[in-house]
Amino acid sequence: MNRMHLKIGGALILAVIFGQATATDASHATTPQRMPDSYAHAAKLIDLGHGRHLNLRCSGDGPQTVMLEAGAIADSSTWFKVQPLLSAHTRVCAYDRAGLGFSSEGPLPRDLDADVSDLHALIQRGGLTTPLVMVGHSLGSNIVRLYASRYPTDVSAMVLLDPPAQAIGRFAPGWQKDEDTLSVQRFAFLRRCEAAAEKHELPSTDPALSQCLGEADPLASANLNRVNLALMSKPAYWHTVLSVLRNNVEVFKQPVSKQETHGSTPLIVLSAANTYADALPRDRKGLEEARAHTQAQIVATSSRGTLVHVPDTSHDIQIDRPDVVAKAVMRALGIAQHTPK
Repeated sequence: MNRMHLKIGGALILAVIFGQATATDASHATTPQRMPDSYAHAAKLIDLGHGRHLNLRCSGDGPQTVMLEAGAIADSSTWFKVQPLLSAHTRVCAYDRAGLGFSSEGPLPRDLDADVSDLHALIQRGGLTTPLVMVGHSLGSNIVRLYASRYPTDVSAMVLLDPPAQAIGRFAPGWQKDEDTLSVQRFAFLRRCEAAAEKHELPSTDPALSQCLGEADPLASANLNRVNLALMSKPAYWHTVLSVLRNNVEVFKQPVSKQETHGSTPLIVLSAANTYADALPRDRKGLEEARAHTQAQIVATSSRGTLVHVPDTSHDIQIDRPDVVAKAVMRALGIAQHTPK
């Protein structure tokens, strides 16, 4: 349910605005060019207790498992091109975080602590064999890093897709000032969508509220788009979106912690070429500097950190170049297999 995105702009929801570049398949597996209809229903609902469940999608076989962590308010379908490439070689799983896709709403706030707690419960209750190779896109890279800090023995390697810039105000103060102003309008709009969902008024023909659900995904079938529309019309979805995006404001205003360390855990950061292609000319240099600084700091948290620049890609590398993502993950798997325990 990724391409039915909110039409409200800004970096806070960058993780759900997906590019449409055609992927180059460099493996023997087939890369889907349209989202399979299997995403129109839940895969395996893992009981977390207290009446909650998370939707887990696993495929493939192998001695090690890869866990895919989506961006901010994206769900497991963001990996529809990457997962089949990896499942041809190993076991790979993706899931819907609380309140998204087919997963139950979780307790608020939906911050990094909540996400890491849920992920740990999912791994335990889902019977996933650790250590895992963990792959995170955008905000998912923050979740993966925090998880690896708290449960280092659960993680054999990390692959992070275009980790977002942190402490942007230091590098692009004009952008940050504008963003703070826009955030007031953005959250007012989101609250109107939330109120409409609570009154069961979505989808709506009201001109203002019609913006809440965005447009249909051109890469999904009519049936899958109908399912996504229904899921995004639920109050749980809007409670989650508001909480996640409020938390993102705080997460990305902070620099990478100087205390963050991942020892010698293999860590690969894939950096997109055109993340800020649409930014104002006055802001782009500062935004690029902020992201480069952030990603360099993340790479330095491991003695086996590597930065890989991926040409001709938007922020959504997993959509534009799933082959590059798959190669990086397989590389991380190989390194992990030869790392002494």
